[in-house]
Amino acid sequence: MHACFKKILIANRGEIACRVIRTAHRMGMNTVAVYSDADRESLHVEMAGEAVHIGPSPVGESYLVGERIIAAALETGAQAIHPGYGFLSENPGFVEAVEAAGLTFIGPSPDAIRAMGLKDAAKDLMEKAGVPVVPGYQGSRQELAFLAEEAEGIGYPVLIKARAGGGGKGMRKVERAEDFADALKSASREAAAAFGDPHVLIEKFITAPRHIEVQVFGDSHGNVVHLFERDCSLQRRHQKVIEEAPAPGMSAAVRAAMTQAAVKAAEAIGYRGAGTIEFIADGSGSLRPDGFWFMEMNTRLQVEHPVTEMITSIDLVEWQLRVAAGAPLPLTQSEIAMNGHAFEARLYAEDPARDFLPVTGRLEHLEFPPEGRFDTGVRTGDVITPFYDPMIAKVITQGEDRETALSRLSAALDDTHVAGTATNAAFLAALSRQADFVAGTFDTGLIERELASLTVAVAPAEEHVALAAILALGIDPDMPHLGWRAFGEAFHDVRLTARDRAYERCLSLGKDGVMTLSGGAEPVTLAEIAIDDALISARCGAARRRLTAGFARVRQPGGLLVSVHLNGRTEDFLLVDERAGAAALVDATDAVIAPMTGTIVQLSVSAGDVVEAGQKLGVMEAMKMETTLVAPRAGRVAAVECKEGATVSDGAVLVTFEEETP
Repeated sequence: MHACFKKILIANRGEIACRVIRTAHRMGMNTVAVYSDADRESLHVEMAGEAVHIGPSPVGESYLVGERIIAAALETGAQAIHPGYGFLSENPGFVEAVEAAGLTFIGPSPDAIRAMGLKDAAKDLMEKAGVPVVPGYQGSRQELAFLAEEAEGIGYPVLIKARAGGGGKGMRKVERAEDFADALKSASREAAAAFGDPHVLIEKFITAPRHIEVQVFGDSHGNVVHLFERDCSLQRRHQKVIEEAPAPGMSAAVRAAMTQAAVKAAEAIGYRGAGTIEFIADGSGSLRPDGFWFMEMNTRLQVEHPVTEMITSIDLVEWQLRVAAGAPLPLTQSEIAMNGHAFEARLYAEDPARDFLPVTGRLEHLEFPPEGRFDTGVRTGDVITPFYDPMIAKVITQGEDRETALSRLSAALDDTHVAGTATNAAFLAALSRQADFVAGTFDTGLIERELASLTVAVAPAEEHVALAAILALGIDPDMPHLGWRAFGEAFHDVRLTARDRAYERCLSLGKDGVMTLSGGAEPVTLAEIAIDDALISARCGAARRRLTAGFARVRQPGGLLVSVHLNGRTEDFLLVDERAGAAALVDATDAVIAPMTGTIVQLSVSAGDVVEAGQKLGVMEAMKMETTLVAPRAGRVAAVECKEGATVSDGAVLVTFEEETP
């Protein structure tokens, strides 16, 4: 076996750092983590053999400062640096600095990154290599008038795309010419903030697109192979939500054409290491050998790489480490086999009820089911901060066929319990059961089309409330009358809050430990109640249906948080500590409130301005995404309580309006 490294440094954080550390340790390597102020107690720091502090929490002062990362590698005796994905993973200048310091970069050459790092240059290169590309404009001219004219020539709808980076940042779909200017400014600004490059390109938007990508791998001996395809068409705001491998409806002929084009693309730049060639395919009917086009290449490991690992039984990180150490690819193309089907869902701290706004907060409880693979960089007690991507975990399942793998994904999402912060778990579970997705007949517009049905707000079931009341009041099922009156029926009023709504109920304790919750739409009667460290169970109603729920109880400054996970749904309730007082409420019709902690990047109004309902007031950025602030009603602006460039907290008053006169 070819010699490999003794010690590597991982220039990243979160789940990808943990993922790399696991493989490195299995291979007998020592590992070095780097961390910012916010990540001092993080899981990747705990897992690594050594850890080096590299700066304050903002990425521009820590994880993007290549000099500090290289210094940390030299100080600890690391021989190589693994960049993970994001941050410096596709920065050719960083690669050159790593190599100049006598270290090995675990990834492609700087020339390969440059060749594919800018989408406009990459498209030109692919055209010359004979790879089909999406029609559009990828030149150097960036004046608004010129780009608008190009968009007209291409024909609406068009897609504005940042030429640098990825992950949906700096990308806007434009349906009409009159929306082009605003979309261009927003995309350019977001691209500059995310990648330091405001340059964009314009592409024809394929009306029923499917996003299919091919995993490629090259070594320093001239070998390039593919590891089949992944379908990443389930997207929202151009960000992938659920990925799968292989792509549904993929015929042998189309697979051969697409994978051959991907290998040709990698060979054109002498590629070394793990990379992904992304294609847009015409999803209006069956996939065709002549119905796909090159979009871009990601010269790094992808977030969704586990689905490829699951169907090939290949550890892609191990391949990265071996190839970077100079070894040839472990397998030839004919030796790489595909078995079964796999899915990955990205579990985020975000609130679907608030247009999927990223949320911050402490993970008071985090529990995954025993079946499945869960790649995560956090654990119970960790805090989701505004400084980084709010991913909690990647939920990954496998089966002998698509139906089995998808059924397991749905079950895994139902059985994942996260308390203390909003998540997209229920949305993902609903998406995994959506009819078109289950049938394998979908495109990148599916989520947008079905968003209303996928995000239906459902109030907590009375069973949730009943179990939460018992847990909040600390009732011992073996001694239900302890602390209550000695004769007659014991009862207690309880007031719980969930999702800004109060639940005032009465819990009565009858004979033989039977408890009844009243005050809701209908009473709930529970019997044979049992509680252990993490589960509560009971017989419910006349039919004596058995309920079993996971739970967590956490004392917070404002009261007791009780989280109940029942029937695939998590509901967090707060038993308010009356002694803690109540926060002042702001009338949402008279003010604009910060929906999350973030930075104000643009303000469009001043005190005294008259605005219409829904008018844009400004833009804030948090967790790498821009959010537009709009007027809740027509009226006159009384005051602007923030400034451009200022960091504001979740719930802060940003703009107030004069009171409406009768």
